Amino acid sequence: MELPKTVEATLDLLAAKNYVADRSLATALLLSLKLGRPLFLEGEPGTGKTEIAKVLAASLGRKLIRLQCYEGLDAAAAVYEWNYPRQMMEIRLAEAGGDSKTTLESEIFSERFLIRRPLLEALAPDPAGPPVLLIDELDRADEPFEAYLLEVLSDWQVTIPELGTVKAPAPPLTIVTSNRTREIHDALKRRCFYAWVDFPDAARELQIVRSKCPGVGEKLSRQVVGFVQKLRGEELFKQPGVAETLDWTNALVALDRIALDPATIDDTLGALLKYQDDIARIRGTTAMKLLQSVEETAA
Repeated sequence: MELPKTVEATLDLLAAKNYVADRSLATALLLSLKLGRPLFLEGEPGTGKTEIAKVLAASLGRKLIRLQCYEGLDAAAAVYEWNYPRQMMEIRLAEAGGDSKTTLESEIFSERFLIRRPLLEALAPDPAGPPVLLIDELDRADEPFEAYLLEVLSDWQVTIPELGTVKAPAPPLTIVTSNRTREIHDALKRRCFYAWVDFPDAARELQIVRSKCPGVGEKLSRQVVGFVQKLRGEELFKQPGVAETLDWTNALVALDRIALDPATIDDTLGALLKYQDDIARIRGTTAMKLLQSVEETAA
């Protein structure tokens, strides 16, 4: 499938896979696709940053290559490494067969013994078109790895000392996400289009719930969204994201609930809140007041 040419076409492309984006996010995605630059998405966890890469790959029929970042991530895990056990076996066989040292060196550092990791795989040509490369939660990686990405994201190439430079025939469609647990360096941000992904407003979150949870009734979906929107106004260690809204909705549907009540909210808060202090703060009186406020707003 061809890349979208307008903001409306981008919105439609995402909506076809039940991703409800606002216009500013769709515009940032369109520009990153048109100009061949990575899209850097920053925001709270659970706001759909990772999901947009999955939806983009599925909608365009492209391969999704995901690099999940973590502390200690290095080039061997992200780019390539040599298959040392196979190399050792090749060396023993060559020595037994009397092969020359020069021939042996050229053989063991060939493509045959190269293990491609996500970044190198994303640079390879693909008949279906450049893949979608998701570099997820970059803020979890160490700064040296972030610096290593500068060459990859600007020149779309990596250097393998034994083989030379590998350059992509066309840039992968790249999405970089960060939950902002630490600041990402400006040098990397300058290579990307930047977009802040915020919690959706009530109308858009209701659209998301309806599209992702088709089994939920009208009253329950409005109550769920209204409750979550008000809950985000409370002092919490971790506010619930859209992912938690969907989890809660599915949990309520699984319990055959058609409307919220105080007891059900207290029993299911674990689907929304992931810290015991937050659950203890909301459970009981506060939950009941939030529900009353939701019902007054709806009346």
